[in-house]
Amino acid sequence: MKVDSHNQFPKARHEKLIVKELPDETLVYDLVNDKAHCLNDTAGKIWKHCDGLNSVAEIRAILAEDAGAPVDEGVVWLALDQLEKFKLLDRVPTAPPVFAGMSRRSLMRTLSVAAIALPAVMSIVAPTTAEAASKLPPGSCCSANGDCNSVNCAPCGTPCPSCPAGKRCA
Repeated sequence: MKVDSHNQFPKARHEKLIVKELPDETLVYDLVNDKAHCLNDTAGKIWKHCDGLNSVAEIRAILAEDAGAPVDEGVVWLALDQLEKFKLLDRVPTAPPVFAGMSRRSLMRTLSVAAIALPAVMSIVAPTTAEAASKLPPGSCCSANGDCNSVNCAPCGTPCPSCPAGKRCA
């Protein structure tokens, strides 16, 4: 029996995530990978409706209703591809060949839609607790008086030649 990918139900990952919904975006901090993700309004709505109960076609219909205008299913597939890339989905449907690996650029050419309507997920690596607590710029090291001493810097995580014994570069 052949599985129809249009009837598959994507499911968002929620374990070990901190989620903050803002008016025009959704911020997601991944505790497992120490990464922060910013989902634009479109990507955030799609992720929110990936509850394992809504099909891709139903998510498209929800977006169209919210927008008050038709929404192509390719927009949903693009968001799912991005959400999967950043490990924000537990279950990902198999995209139809026409949408598999589609980029934002190719979707814009195909649909002639404004870029603002397309889903976007931006990600940054968050500093570890030790890096955040150091109060020093990344790659710098401390000196005996606590200032950055670029002349005597050593690679991060190694003993700093300007620091008291036992101190390491930030």
